[in-house]
Amino acid sequence: MSKTAGLAKTNHPYIMKSPDICSGSPFLTGTRTRVIDIILEYTMLGKSPDEIVDSHPYLNLAKVNDALSYYYENREDMDTEILERIKDIEDLKSRFKSKL
Repeated sequence: MSKTAGLAKTNHPYIMKSPDICSGSPFLTGTRTRVIDIILEYTMLGKSPDEIVDSHPYLNLAKVNDALSYYYENREDMDTEILERIKDIEDLKSRFKSKL
């Protein structure tokens, strides 16, 4: 990875990383949309790449497909990040009970 103005380039043309943006999670260039957000829509919500673009008009199919490619090339790290975030959410839910 080469660094340009605080951003770390990846081997993917639409994916960047920076410790100052999205807590270091890989994101799509020109946005603050994290790769993990695209992956969750694709895997958990069952959205197709076209449906993801429809939901996020500022994205294009090339960026969404690049996010999917990045995920499959870095699946272990990305899955670990997803599990850590789920654990954090569960911890917050147990500490702050809903009043509803």
